[in-house]
Amino acid sequence: MSSTTHGTTPYYFVPGPSSYPVVSAIGLFFVILGAAQWINGHQWGAWSLLLGMLIWLGTLFVWFRAAVGESESGQYGHKIDLSYRWSMSWFIFSEVMFFGAFFTALWWARTHALPALGSLDNAMLWPDFKAVWPSVAAGATGSPAGIVEPFQTVGPFWLPTINTALLLSSGVTLTIAHHALRADHRAQCIRFMWLTVLLGVIFLGVQGYEYFHLYTELNLKLSSGTYGSTFFMLTGFHGLHVFIGMLMLLFITLRLQKGHFTAERHFGFEGAAWYWHFVDVVWLGLYVLVYWL
Repeated sequence: MSSTTHGTTPYYFVPGPSSYPVVSAIGLFFVILGAAQWINGHQWGAWSLLLGMLIWLGTLFVWFRAAVGESESGQYGHKIDLSYRWSMSWFIFSEVMFFGAFFTALWWARTHALPALGSLDNAMLWPDFKAVWPSVAAGATGSPAGIVEPFQTVGPFWLPTINTALLLSSGVTLTIAHHALRADHRAQCIRFMWLTVLLGVIFLGVQGYEYFHLYTELNLKLSSGTYGSTFFMLTGFHGLHVFIGMLMLLFITLRLQKGHFTAERHFGFEGAAWYWHFVDVVWLGLYVLVYWL
C-alpha cells in the first residue's frame, strides 16, 4: 500500500494495486455455483460451496486486516471517511433493491398472478383451479397431483415472534453500545457489543430450528409452490444477511478490545450498525408480510 502526502495539505489516500477484489469474486462465483447445484441435487455442489466460502472469507480477512492497518496508521483522513459513508449508503441501497425484488414477487403472485389464473380467461385451461393463497395441497385448488406435495403454512407464533424480539433487542443493545462509545465508555460499549453478537447467534439458532420444524413436520420446502419458494428465498437470504451482520459486529467488537476507534472517529462501528439496523427493518417487513398476512 502506498500514499503521497504534501506536508499538511489534505490528501486522498490511494492504495496500490490489489488482487483482493478479483480473488474474492472468484470465491463468490464458486459459492453461487455450488449453492445452485447443491439445492438441485448435485452433491459436488456442497464442495464447491465450501471451497468458495473458504476463498471468500480468507480473502476478506486479509483484505480487512490490510484496511485496518491503513486506518490505524493514520492514512485515512476526512475524505476517505466520507467516501466510506457514501459507499456504505449505496451498498445498503442496493440491498434494499435486492429485498424489494423478492417482496415485489410475493406481492405480484398474491395480488395479480393468482387472481389472473383463477379468472374466466383461464377457465378452459384449468377449470378446477381456485384462486386461494397458498395452494396447500395437490388437488386442493385444482392443481394436478404431483406438482406440489401437501404442506402446512407457518404462522407468526411462536418462533418468528421470538426472533422478532431477539432482533429488536439487539438493535437496542447496539444503540446503547454506540452511545457508550461516543461517551468514551469503552468497557460498557464492549459488553453491549458482545450481547448484540450473542442475540444475533441466538436468532440464527432459532431460525435453524424453525427450518428443521418446517421440513420435518410441516413438509414446507423450497419446492412447495410459490409460497414455499418465496418464503425460503426471503427468510433464507435474510438469515444470510444476519450471519454477515453478526460477523461484522464480531469483527468490530474484537477491534474495540484491541483499542481501535475513538469517540470522535469510529465509522467502522457506524457502518456495521447501519447494516444491522437495516437487517432489523427487513425482518419487520418479513414478519408482517410473510408470517402474518
